[in-house]
Amino acid sequence: MQISDLPYPDPGVPDARSGPRFLLWLGRGQLGGQLKSLSWGILHFSGVAGLPYAVGLGVTAVVDREPDRLLRVAALLLVIGVAISVGDAMLHRTAVTNWITAAARVQQLLARKTAELGSALTRRVAAGEVVAVSTGDVEKIGWFVEAVSRFLAAVFSVVLVCIGLLFYAPELGVVVAIGVPLVALASLPLLPRATKRADIQREKAGKATELASDTVAGLRVLRGIGGEELFLGRYREASQEVRRAAVRSARMWALISAIQVVLPGALMITVVWYGATLVTDGTIAVGELVAAFSAVATLLYPLRHFEEIAMAYSFSRPSAKRAARVLSLTRTDAAERPARTGPVESPAAGGDLYDPQTGLLAPAGRFTAVVCGDPDLAGRLAERLGGHPMDGEAGADAGTDADTGTPSVLLGGVALDDLELDTARTLVLVQDKDPVLLSGTLRELFDVPASGAVESGAALAAAQCADVLDALLQSAPDGVEDPMDARITERGRSLSGGQRQRLALARSLVTDPEVLVLDEPTSAVDSHTEARIAEGIAALRAGRTTVVLASSPLLLDRADRVVLIEGGTVAAVGTHRELLHGEPRYRAVVTRETDEEQRLAGLELTELAEVLTEIEESA
Repeated sequence: MQISDLPYPDPGVPDARSGPRFLLWLGRGQLGGQLKSLSWGILHFSGVAGLPYAVGLGVTAVVDREPDRLLRVAALLLVIGVAISVGDAMLHRTAVTNWITAAARVQQLLARKTAELGSALTRRVAAGEVVAVSTGDVEKIGWFVEAVSRFLAAVFSVVLVCIGLLFYAPELGVVVAIGVPLVALASLPLLPRATKRADIQREKAGKATELASDTVAGLRVLRGIGGEELFLGRYREASQEVRRAAVRSARMWALISAIQVVLPGALMITVVWYGATLVTDGTIAVGELVAAFSAVATLLYPLRHFEEIAMAYSFSRPSAKRAARVLSLTRTDAAERPARTGPVESPAAGGDLYDPQTGLLAPAGRFTAVVCGDPDLAGRLAERLGGHPMDGEAGADAGTDADTGTPSVLLGGVALDDLELDTARTLVLVQDKDPVLLSGTLRELFDVPASGAVESGAALAAAQCADVLDALLQSAPDGVEDPMDARITERGRSLSGGQRQRLALARSLVTDPEVLVLDEPTSAVDSHTEARIAEGIAALRAGRTTVVLASSPLLLDRADRVVLIEGGTVAAVGTHRELLHGEPRYRAVVTRETDEEQRLAGLELTELAEVLTEIEESA
């Protein structure tokens, strides 16, 4: 796999049962790249390992005054130098390729999972954790994947040096063969504590990131109530906790690094002292001592990779665990559905939308308004209608709810949960009550999959976005004359809540899906604008199935059909005016009447009826 081949056509199905299993799955997916890196690493480290012996032969040739032998050693040193240089360059190239490809694969997997779960993702995983996984964790996972091949090559060179010394200078080779494993394994007892401290640091950093994101998102409101200093103080405290945790973690890793320096130095001193004694006794030659000393000195380089792989795994394991947790999420928490015998055909156009759990029916081609006394229930219902059930709401059997045993939402008699996700989202589009605008131009905002039947201008007019276009044009740089080329800042923070809401509504209208579900699409606009938006939606969506979850009389009065959801089921159906006069529960939700106000209104009606009765009797 080359970097130029990214992204993957298909990143595959990850083993997300645990962090280590996920890392193993990533490694298996890049065996070719790992073997290339390992081969170049072996060439590089073999050159490093052979350098001390060549130096020892050269010293021996000088001592023995053998010029021809010295020339052969010089040629050998030249070959070793080329091997070291070429191997190092190619090792770096292939290792970085492994790193980038592993990180890119994880990012693709996360992007695919995010698209699959949609808004349900942040209800199951904290937003700060999602950000941490998709940024820092991806790099740490890639670091471990690319470090594996270099570590294996370093292990090969260490073993090669130890075996070579056992044959070249057995007396010193035994000392090195015993000392090197002790040096390599000395820091292992400290790794669990270092990993724990690193985990605490990342956890605190994730919380601080989430707090910062929430503060920035609500900065306008905080300034309105004078609370920005309070939240700034909270973030300052959180950032100081992150700093303290980072210092504690760095101290532990510094201790591990110190051990990796002190112990090899002690081994080198031991070899020199013992070797000098052997030279004095005449047991070994000076060249053998030089070779042994050089071998131990060169071991410091590959031994650093032992520390690196320990650090890489310690940092990547919790990162892989978090990534695996996100990747293991499914559209529901129910058991895996049995394999289908064949593909499920899309429902025929013009089918009714029906939710058996609540009994809600949205007739095809009609404007249906849904009134729920519980805003949370409205949000869950919107998710269900779009085929995106929240935790525990979809079933283990195809098209069946896990908790109640009732079928999932049906469109034209076909369960949305049985359809492919792309097909279901093409048929039914859900706009939640807090839609997100991505940064970019207004033209890019409306560059979404659509039927092509609705022009952006018509959608903007229906959503009453004339003032939004003027505001974008005024804030645009000089030379921008078309508001469609004006840029929208991240999440549309330069716009008011009502302006963001109307742009999101226009974007939904442009897509022109067969079924459009809107959850409180006008909650942030004034009543006059809301009335015009209601007219615009009714006119633009004429003949198309539209479901609006709202409690605004202005929207409800434009609907062809109004459904009251009470206690999780349909309680009443009719027009807005019929329900307003004949259904007290509906009137209580729409007019915000309290129980006492309803009681007094009932008494007034009773008294009026008694007066009318007395008038009729006297007449």
